[in-house]
Amino acid sequence: MLYIRRVHKWKCTRLLSIAVVLYTVMVCWEDLDHHVLSHVKSYTYRSLVNKYDFLRSSFHVAPNSNHQNDGVDGEKYQLLINHPDKCGSGGDGDNVFLLLFVKSSPQNLEPRQAIRETWGNETYLWSELKVNVRVVFVLGVDPDSRQRSQVQTALLLEDKAHGDLIQQNFDDTFHNLTAKLMLQFQWFYHYCPKALFVMSADDDIFVHTPNLIRYLQQVVRSDTGVTDFWVGHVHSGSPPNRRMKSKYYVSRDVYPWISYPDYTAGAGFVVSNDVSKKIYQATLMLKPSIYIDDVFMGICAHIMGVSPQKNAYFLGEGKAHPCIYDDMITSHGHTKDMHALWETVADPAVYSMYQGFFEIVYCTAIRMILLIW
Repeated sequence: MLYIRRVHKWKCTRLLSIAVVLYTVMVCWEDLDHHVLSHVKSYTYRSLVNKYDFLRSSFHVAPNSNHQNDGVDGEKYQLLINHPDKCGSGGDGDNVFLLLFVKSSPQNLEPRQAIRETWGNETYLWSELKVNVRVVFVLGVDPDSRQRSQVQTALLLEDKAHGDLIQQNFDDTFHNLTAKLMLQFQWFYHYCPKALFVMSADDDIFVHTPNLIRYLQQVVRSDTGVTDFWVGHVHSGSPPNRRMKSKYYVSRDVYPWISYPDYTAGAGFVVSNDVSKKIYQATLMLKPSIYIDDVFMGICAHIMGVSPQKNAYFLGEGKAHPCIYDDMITSHGHTKDMHALWETVADPAVYSMYQGFFEIVYCTAIRMILLIW
């Protein structure tokens, strides 16, 4: 009798445990589906959708559509601040090695100034690396109509001092990031069409420009050359975010499929001249219905037959560390430490501190952690 009671008690306990687990899964299903199952599904069934033939028919704009006139000279968004001669008289830009767009917001004067004084300093890059780099900040207008006039006056004064702002007449909000992406490639096409490489970066990213320049020079010298070149922190098989509370939410009406084409993180990526022109052409043909700029970039590139290349040293959200200063290209999430980081990576003493046996072992472990992360 005692044995039977124990068996029944064990069965009841097991049933209760299963019920608790099932209840927890049901309650947390949305989070679980987004963070785990959606990724599993996107990778598992990726082979079934990796042609993405639906993109051409779903996002293509009819030839008579007004979207084909949405270039920098079009009517949709007026250029408020522009520097057509930034790459040289007439926009030829024959000797521009890298055109570097920094996505910024109207109020972000401090980050812009920090970039001008550190990794985005055109004079330093020419004097030390002997390459012609052009840095411009792209932005919209302040979305708050109450302070727009005051902010715009400050922007005009800033641009008068530095001559590096490109502004278009759209509200500078998260949901207009695609408009900012389109502005970059439109401006390249019209005003700097001969730049060998084009980079897009956020204003809270640190770019180790000496490493970047050396890396791109190696690409130029390689047998593969600089055609169909698109490099960054690659996202493969990423599913749309279906959580309505997320700022990355994309409804099934806008994008009903289970994964996006491969794309690079919008925080920092580099493309070659020919890819830049292809992306510009794609922006004229596609509806910018997805406001997530890096995803829209992936759709544009896929339509034009271009795939991204992964480089582990485009670190995404990874933080900079002395152990990877030799190879690091970008590190995302720097708002207050831009000057300190720039001084550190330029200090030869920092590199000599990590030359011993134990230091090499330590740095090997750090590299593995950072790159896996």
